[in-house]
Amino acid sequence: MSAAEGSLDAPTRHTLDWQDPSFTDPDKIDAELRRVFDICHGCRRCFNLCDSFPQLFDLIDEAESGELDTVDSKGFAPVIDGCTLCDMCFMTKCPYVPPHEFDLDFPHLMLRARAAEFQRGEVGFIDRKIAETDTNGKLGTTFSPIANWACQKDNKLTRPLMEKVAGIDAKAELPKFNPKSLVASAKADPVAANTDAPAHGRKAVIYATCFSNWNDASIGEASRRLLAHNGVLTEVVHPACCGMPKLELGDLAEVTKRAKEIAAALLPYVDKGWDVVALVPSCALMMKFEWPLIVPDDPDIKRLADATRDVSEYVMEIAKNEGLVEGMKPIDVPVTLHIACHARAQNMGAKAAEMLRLIPDSSINVVERCSGHGGAWGIKKGTFEIGMKVGKPVMRNTAKHDPEGAGYVVSECPLAGFHIRQGVEEMDGRETPPPTAAHPIQLIAKAYGLDGAPD
Repeated sequence: MSAAEGSLDAPTRHTLDWQDPSFTDPDKIDAELRRVFDICHGCRRCFNLCDSFPQLFDLIDEAESGELDTVDSKGFAPVIDGCTLCDMCFMTKCPYVPPHEFDLDFPHLMLRARAAEFQRGEVGFIDRKIAETDTNGKLGTTFSPIANWACQKDNKLTRPLMEKVAGIDAKAELPKFNPKSLVASAKADPVAANTDAPAHGRKAVIYATCFSNWNDASIGEASRRLLAHNGVLTEVVHPACCGMPKLELGDLAEVTKRAKEIAAALLPYVDKGWDVVALVPSCALMMKFEWPLIVPDDPDIKRLADATRDVSEYVMEIAKNEGLVEGMKPIDVPVTLHIACHARAQNMGAKAAEMLRLIPDSSINVVERCSGHGGAWGIKKGTFEIGMKVGKPVMRNTAKHDPEGAGYVVSECPLAGFHIRQGVEEMDGRETPPPTAAHPIQLIAKAYGLDGAPD
């Protein structure tokens, strides 16, 4: 019986047996890279996703035979480095993901290759320090006036130095630091749940995430005030980073440590009937999908995964079950919504789009393409410009929808929002300002007239 062409069943993923010595065996990895790359070469459906695929296809096309057999394995490094672990090839393009017999999972193979590099000590000191988001965040928040001055794109003193020492492109827009953490702000200013709201009785512990805790507390402020307005009692916590920056480096031992630490902190809430809400999709993806594959034998990780919701997903769950409080007002400016890759990878549907369409008289321009940011990859010298190129279609779409810069470009991934905004601002011939970057939850807060909404 002949095999079916392409996957007709829902994609599945294998657990990562990263502690088995064969997982990081260089010969086994090279054999699997060649097997997978040869399949990709014959398909090429992913040519317009991240930079990995153009790198791979150019590598093969420029080889002596035009096939993989004359490609030196040393040339695979740019392909591995170009993967941002966005999962879009696996989720939206590849016809050969499991349960297909070709059993192809490109992102997790790139992760496996990086895990081997990390184990061999090939990840540099600076890259490891950039991935210490909590350490960096605490330092930046403690000295936020100085840190924010130093990180300004137009700072001709510090940014060239950062590029030379840390490899952070001087042209890349960097996020600011909060004057104090989101957790501290929430403790100092608790909000009471609306007892008249249909969803009154719900309780949710908000996982602050590194970004909202250290860089943009307004996302968390909008979320907790919106939920309180709709009857949800909330508490904001940040036990540790979810480990996504460590995952990008291949440091799976540290990801496991973070997963267990956060599960130990959040499960007591779950045991009392609380929901868990993550503010950033990359963190929600880690908690719901990546952790259970990396730590498959820990029932606590599975329990936490089942209890976790992305914030947009949670708002829509309330809207569909109990209903939201009435009283949202129209937002009479252009709004472009970028559906973040890690929101799409959660396979929950376009919850941010559904949520924004609850705003009266809304007209949302929805874009489902990669912004080109990709975490630390998106700010580094040598890859920042590639990221801007990858995100160009999103930036052009946003600029066309809001030629005057009077509205918003919103993304559940805050870094993607900054990246798109910068791309619009720097477009050739653009004389008007770019739209304001925000999180979708902030526009819902704005529609209600709540604090935490963007200006």
